Amino acid sequence: MNAMNFIDWIGFFGVFQILLAYFLNVIGKMSNEHIAFILLNLIGASMACLASIFLNYWPFIILEAVWALVSLYSLLKLKQ
Repeated sequence: MNAMNFIDWIGFFGVFQILLAYFLNVIGKMSNEHIAFILLNLIGASMACLASIFLNYWPFIILEAVWALVSLYSLLKLKQ
């Protein structure tokens, strides 16, 4: 088994943030309209997208880029 490299860690922390936001929402500790929820998704998806770009894995580049853009839209909408 190989140790995780820097790109793996970027992806790991990105996915962790997305899953943390989801978990906190499911257990009722954080609303999907809370700024922390939106930021966890935006930063997490951006990190996972970056790791996917480094790995040249297009399915996750597309998935995480769209996830980040939707999160950015939610953040901008929240500020209005």
